[in-house]
Amino acid sequence: MQEMQQQQPQMPTNLEQLHRIAINLVEFVCSIITMPVEIIIRWQYGTRYFPIPVVFLSTMLMLFLPLFAATADSVSRMIPFHVVPPTPGMFGIGSFSGLYFFLSFLHGFRIWRRMIYMHLEEHSRWEGPPLPFLYLVPGSRSHWVTRIVIEPLFLFFGSILLEHAFIFQPGLATYIRVAAIALVFKNFIVWYRVWEFMRDQADMITQAPIVANLMQNKATDQDLAKIHVATFPKAPPDLRAGAASRIAQVFSPATSETNQPKEAL
Repeated sequence: MQEMQQQQPQMPTNLEQLHRIAINLVEFVCSIITMPVEIIIRWQYGTRYFPIPVVFLSTMLMLFLPLFAATADSVSRMIPFHVVPPTPGMFGIGSFSGLYFFLSFLHGFRIWRRMIYMHLEEHSRWEGPPLPFLYLVPGSRSHWVTRIVIEPLFLFFGSILLEHAFIFQPGLATYIRVAAIALVFKNFIVWYRVWEFMRDQADMITQAPIVANLMQNKATDQDLAKIHVATFPKAPPDLRAGAASRIAQVFSPATSETNQPKEAL
């Protein structure tokens, strides 16, 4: 029985862990989609801005996406009595894939140089400044407004204009728009993770007096409702003290260290 009680806190079955797993998964998928675009609009990104799994899967995406597009086009042309008009636009997903591998090759020398000479880089996870002309947009002085709003809108509407100007083919324009939406979610998750950490610290300040009153058996029902604790039952003093001590451990700062965002570590 004691062994089961000791192992119970280690079981990842609570909603908070599922919440964080889901957030990390969404960020991971969005990073895979947006990396080919980000190496263009964020060309000064740090050496560790893109994790290795993201780089690998983004490379596989750019390797197989043109193949899939070419296969779909060939199959559509094989349908009897179905005339497929030429795809309008100068550049398609294949051209973008070639640009991705070319820029990755150039970035490789820059990243390698910063890895060897670490004094050349202030922060390895920094994504770099935005494109210079984006500073002309109102609100661009705010980092998060630029990351979450301005850059995705620039990609989204830019792909529409270039598609109607017959510069981008529909397939490439659609991918850029999907990447713009994924960029919104990715950047929002990064902002939300930092906000959540700071919000937790503020909540601890509010919860500290309530937990202190709980330890002294002075907390009211209204106080307990603020920290989602049921009314304390009438029980022996030692049992109440043990339960209150356990609740205090749950709300202690040590239990929230794992909730710190990557930027705060």
